[in-house]
Amino acid sequence: MSHYPALRLRRTRASEWSRRMHAETVLTPANLIWPLFVTEGTEEEPIAALPGVSRWGLNGIVARAREARDLGIPCLALFPNTPRALRTDDGREALNPDNLMCRAIRAIKDAVPDIGVLTDVALDPYTAHGHDGIVDAQGYVLNDETSAVLVDQALLQAEAGSDIVAPSDMMDGRVGAIRAALEANGHVNVQIMAYAAKYASAFYGPFRDAVGSRGLLKGDKKTYQMDPANAEEALREVALDIAEGADSVMVKPGLPYLDIILRVKSEFQVPVFAYQVSGEYAMIEAAAAVGAGDREALVLETLMAFRRAGCAGVLTYHAPLAAKLLG
Repeated sequence: MSHYPALRLRRTRASEWSRRMHAETVLTPANLIWPLFVTEGTEEEPIAALPGVSRWGLNGIVARAREARDLGIPCLALFPNTPRALRTDDGREALNPDNLMCRAIRAIKDAVPDIGVLTDVALDPYTAHGHDGIVDAQGYVLNDETSAVLVDQALLQAEAGSDIVAPSDMMDGRVGAIRAALEANGHVNVQIMAYAAKYASAFYGPFRDAVGSRGLLKGDKKTYQMDPANAEEALREVALDIAEGADSVMVKPGLPYLDIILRVKSEFQVPVFAYQVSGEYAMIEAAAAVGAGDREALVLETLMAFRRAGCAGVLTYHAPLAAKLLG
């Protein structure tokens, strides 16, 4: 390697065209997945904890799908705000073929068939206690009993038209069970994006407001979501989900876990996605609101960081803004 002044690293940074030509990482709208919240009735319900984000009725969800298509965003991620009256301890509304999620999938696929739909496979939007599965008398989430319900939930979503089912529950063995059921029922091209390394994080608060589970959760989710102190365990979780048939894996949250993203990509060379979660979004919005940073610059820099760490794509509430900025 040569030395200064023969080597001046600033030479290639001296002009805009050269910076573009030497860029090691590229971010485009195709790298974005837009999470959307579905609700009954009203066409738009702004979410106070997530400024600029709303819950949408079916017509609104279809309009957002058209907007995403026009912006070049390839995929939407759907999350239902299930009415309290339909939430039960066993989350049985998750298996209703006419539930909010299934109606939203069908509405999008009927109106905008060329956009991808990713659906959350977990019971927390449907349970009265706010957990991601079936609980016993002591409040412990039962693994195998929950997984059996998740299989049926995933099949229901696939039959409604979901392109990617995304189990976010962190039950052991559920990816293999879902993959076997999809194959057995003819859904061979439905992808599984496994929430493989989902941490018991403090960054999820605004999301729980958005899906209506704030105040419902009994205890915490530390018996199934991962300890933020652990990295080696994340690699084991990812390895298991890949072996069971996951087409891609997710790390959640995003920015506090860039090291995990990098290690997963380096170790397994599979498509890795990150979820830039509600708390991360809220922090950027709060910083921009008080002048602590430029909103657009913060959005693009954080998304580029995910790509640089190895992400194929990012689930982000800033997807429409980012797509517009990226042209």
